[in-house]
Amino acid sequence: MRLFLFGYGYSAHAFVDRIRGRIAWLGATARDDASEAKLREHGVDVCRFDGTAPGAGLAAALNVASHVLVSIPPDAEGDPVLRHHGDDIARAARGLDWIGYLSTVGVYGDHGGAWVDEEAECRPVSARSRRRLGAEAAWLDCAEKADVPVGIFRLAGIYGPRRNALRTLSEGRGKRIIKPGQVFNRIHVADIAAVLEGAIAAPATRIYNVADDEPAPPQDVITLAAELLGMEPPPETPFDAAQLSPMAASFYGENKRVSNRRIRDELGVDLEYPTYRKGLAALAEGERSG
Repeated sequence: MRLFLFGYGYSAHAFVDRIRGRIAWLGATARDDASEAKLREHGVDVCRFDGTAPGAGLAAALNVASHVLVSIPPDAEGDPVLRHHGDDIARAARGLDWIGYLSTVGVYGDHGGAWVDEEAECRPVSARSRRRLGAEAAWLDCAEKADVPVGIFRLAGIYGPRRNALRTLSEGRGKRIIKPGQVFNRIHVADIAAVLEGAIAAPATRIYNVADDEPAPPQDVITLAAELLGMEPPPETPFDAAQLSPMAASFYGENKRVSNRRIRDELGVDLEYPTYRKGLAALAEGERSG
């Protein structure tokens, strides 16, 4: 496998770690000098790209790649990868086996707590989710025109090592915000990596929900995290009095239960952390032992 990453963030790192033994060549974009230096230290072939202009060397890198993973978010003008390198991807398509695009379950918007699958109506609430939906459409159009499989992965709330409710509480930032009826799905970063591995084994132009089995109220996650840390949970705060940032508050405007049946039935993925309880317990154990 010759893998090129547009964006080498949290989820991409987990994916690379999972399949590292199968990667013959690894390339990635970096936005600044510090990121580039860090990636080069780990043997990554780096191209500078910040989304505002074409990246030097990117066309050549895409001609080397067999697999491409895109985790760079869209901006107000659309998807920056396709805007600056769509033609390069089309020219490289003959040598590409698969493209993956990381999106968000936010594209579904608010469904009043009802279950949604990949066929559900998308009615995004926030501007960033509307941009994601537009970017998805652009990548699906690319798949058709370039004749290359493009998987769209709609991710639920990501957590894992160094990014979880345990860390939030231990740093004094945890809140138990109560909005009756509100639920969210989550997904452990290790399970994102497993889904991507399953998808490259069966490349297809397809949309996949990447979410856990148990959508749950956010206050329940904080309560369990406090229990695992042996501390009192923070006091309950009504949503209307929570003084959240506009971005944080916008998440509470989208209430739905996300079905993950497709990744199980079509990709054969058996989630390692199907519930937040199992995921947080494993993270707490890891902190104690490591």
